[in-house]
Amino acid sequence: MPASPFDHPHLSGLLGDAEIAAFFSAEAEMREMLSFETELARAEAAEGVIPARAAERIGDVLADFSPDAERLKAGVAQDGLVIPELVRQLRKAIGGNDATHVHFGATSQDVIDTSLAIRLVRVCEIFDRRLAGLVDDLTALERRDGGTEVMAHTRMQAAIRVTAARKIRSWRDPLARHCVRLAAVRDGLAVLHFAGAAGTLEKLGGKGEAVSTRLAEALHLKSIDHPRHSERDGIAEFASWLSLVTGSLGKMGQDIALAAQSEVGEIRLGSGGGSSAMPHKVNPVGAEALVTLARFNATLVAGMHHAMVHENERSGAAWTLEWMLLPQMTIACGAALATAAKLVANISFKARDASA
Repeated sequence: MPASPFDHPHLSGLLGDAEIAAFFSAEAEMREMLSFETELARAEAAEGVIPARAAERIGDVLADFSPDAERLKAGVAQDGLVIPELVRQLRKAIGGNDATHVHFGATSQDVIDTSLAIRLVRVCEIFDRRLAGLVDDLTALERRDGGTEVMAHTRMQAAIRVTAARKIRSWRDPLARHCVRLAAVRDGLAVLHFAGAAGTLEKLGGKGEAVSTRLAEALHLKSIDHPRHSERDGIAEFASWLSLVTGSLGKMGQDIALAAQSEVGEIRLGSGGGSSAMPHKVNPVGAEALVTLARFNATLVAGMHHAMVHENERSGAAWTLEWMLLPQMTIACGAALATAAKLVANISFKARDASA
């Protein structure tokens, strides 16, 4: 059993999503952290907080900077954060008096949270496209097979005959509502985190608001009137949305797996998993994966709600918990959306025997 199935050489074929996982790579995180430091220097120079010469030097060095990964790892083990060691390396690379202007007025959480915000906004764009495509696919399935008569079940018992459209709509309509919800969720993520050590930007004097505005514009984020270092509702709302999406897809997967049972036969799988012992079987692997991913995210979302509890202005414990949970939940949602699209493209409804 691997530590993580999402990047495992075998299990990632079932549960992974390389496109979404790429946003949580060390390279992606570092790229956006360096973007923050570069644009911070430029914004501060534009407002006269640091010399223009220093901002230009910082931009030139950071454009090609590659950190010492082993030293970063050792730094995190000591400091609990990557930024202190990263800033040490940046200042050494820049050298001279300009080095003192790197990271000026910022704190570690500004850099880490803003890097995450930039990446999550892009993830939301991918999810929006995938959801919209899946809604369209289910609409097409309804047009083709919606008139097929199937048996409704309540409490796992046969109830009355209904059309397949009834079931398809119960899969599609929640996904359409999740598309609507995503706009507000994305809005809560797309904010600049820049407030300094305790949320006051005290080192910038009266230039804090102006620098924030410039920095947010450069990073395509919103500038807000006060820091959200310890206000984690936006992140928790995103996690909840992830669980809602995978939960809705899990319901669809469960229905498909039940309807594809040999003795039910209301859904035909165009492709499925084989058995090493029973070659006649076509296992509903994709449908089962949707159920698994739904239950996985439903389990982890509770941890993200625990991570909302910060002590005072910042919590190392709660913040670290986010790092452990949110990437897995996001990748799980991506994998579920991708799996669902393949599944819907490979199923068809089959009319029940009227005498059954």
